[in-house]
Amino acid sequence: MALEDAIPAYGWLKNYRREGLSKDLTAAVVITAMLVPQGMAYALLAGLPASYGLYASTVPAIVYALFGTSKHMPVGPPALMALLTFTSVSALAEPRTPQYISLALLLALMVGVLQLAIGFLRMGFITNFISHPVLRGFIYASAVVIALSQVEHLLGTPISGEHSTVEVVLEHARRIEETNPWTLAVGLGSLAALVVLGKALPRVPVSLVVVAVATLVVYLFGLDEKGVDVVGEVPGGLPDLSLPALDLEAARRLASSAAVVAFVGFIESISVAKAIAAREKYKIDANQELRALGLANVSAAFFSGFPVAGSFSRTAVQYQSGGRTQLASIATALLVLLVLLFLTPLFYYLPSAALAAVILVAVYKLLDFEEARRVFRIRRIDGYAMLITFVLTLLVGVEQGIILGAAFALLAFLRRTAYPHIAELGYVEEKDAFLGLESFPEAKIIPEALIVRFDARLYFANVPFLEEWLLKEVADRPDLKWIFIDCRGVNGIDVTAIEGLEDLISGYKSRGIEVIFTHMKLPVRERLEKAGWDAKFGGDGHRYHYQTTREAVRAVGLSLGREVSDPERRMWKRPAPEQGQSG
Repeated sequence: MALEDAIPAYGWLKNYRREGLSKDLTAAVVITAMLVPQGMAYALLAGLPASYGLYASTVPAIVYALFGTSKHMPVGPPALMALLTFTSVSALAEPRTPQYISLALLLALMVGVLQLAIGFLRMGFITNFISHPVLRGFIYASAVVIALSQVEHLLGTPISGEHSTVEVVLEHARRIEETNPWTLAVGLGSLAALVVLGKALPRVPVSLVVVAVATLVVYLFGLDEKGVDVVGEVPGGLPDLSLPALDLEAARRLASSAAVVAFVGFIESISVAKAIAAREKYKIDANQELRALGLANVSAAFFSGFPVAGSFSRTAVQYQSGGRTQLASIATALLVLLVLLFLTPLFYYLPSAALAAVILVAVYKLLDFEEARRVFRIRRIDGYAMLITFVLTLLVGVEQGIILGAAFALLAFLRRTAYPHIAELGYVEEKDAFLGLESFPEAKIIPEALIVRFDARLYFANVPFLEEWLLKEVADRPDLKWIFIDCRGVNGIDVTAIEGLEDLISGYKSRGIEVIFTHMKLPVRERLEKAGWDAKFGGDGHRYHYQTTREAVRAVGLSLGREVSDPERRMWKRPAPEQGQSG
């Protein structure tokens, strides 16, 4: 492996141009102003001290910058990773306790090791089993869960540790009269300022401005003495070396959570990385991305962080601010370190309500309702997968929601492949081809032949469906002598399917009907040759070497078809069993 492949930073550092330095540094300043309040807010969301959000924005970001293949994506603590950390670890320990912090570090270590293993084994493809509709439903539900988790900070009414969405809503409703008016005023004021200033001054880091003003207001008016919760003392200095809780029982209980966090973090990261890379015309190596994210998460475990990933919002801002290489991410991490060294005393009076407002504005951008409508328009079953994931994530749990949603999408896929589309074909003279009667009802039909196209890979689950479909179609055709199966849509075949076709050929032969396969691709033909079809059927009329249906029809002495009356068509066309969408 070349050095540039192992450490992608070597390539862009070697070719770095001095004129890009000012753009990268400008982007770093903008991202730092955005990241400091966000990082602290996400750490609190994760159930950790606020400083851990800043720690997670330093060493892990530098590690990814050295090993990642995206030139524009900063890695750090996004809201989704914070929520997953909280839901994973809060079931085992009380948030913000030493045990909880140690388990959060263990989760980051497990996520990193899992991502590294998948990356080194070049198995990044397994993340494709979480479809985009499922991920979209998960993100929508996570946005709602995150928003509900911030209501207590906006109202000043801490609730019990129950994690059910319904219970959270009911408890807030019961305790609405206990709302602290000063906390609510700070929270709503911050929220309104973020929305208004964000639209009026899109290039200004409004989250930093709003948080700074809210902190000043709390300090000047002594609102912390009136019940407004503040961050309090934030430890200064560089992140300490930390040691995760190396507990086998804890690791066993966190295993499923680590898998979900690893996959979701990678999918979120690779999605935004590919979006920017496509615009800038360079390639993203999925397996190298897994290794880079894995190293970043391992470093987070040993430098007081929590699970990290690429951020949609910060990547967009860094790109729009002129950042063109990962030097912007490295400079951002160094600026955050300066904040930790010299500016942490300024955070003492920072109100939790203002940080809650920052989180609410950030997660609102995850709710893309037009995309949800688009999924339903394109394919309803994908829309159902998205909806099921959304509902289950809200009602059952974050991890369970994405696992069950992915399982539903996989079952829907298996069902679709078990009942694929089968089209009856007729000859269309002006196109000199056999085409589907659904699209070309005027096509000519050969009375002595049934010509069909099978639009899927042939395997053990769908051969019975093909047999059943042919059985119903053949039943009303007493003069049938030939069945031609167009296999242009068949990209593969397994042993069960081969045996099923052999039984089908033998069964129809005993009834005086020959079965011929056309358009069969080389890999499929090779499988049939290995199965001994040349010896079994080679000289017996069961051919599978015809390149086109026209060639096969003419070879057996049939004309290319004749016009058929409507009564004949109605007699022949029976409703087929339920099958996949036509292609």
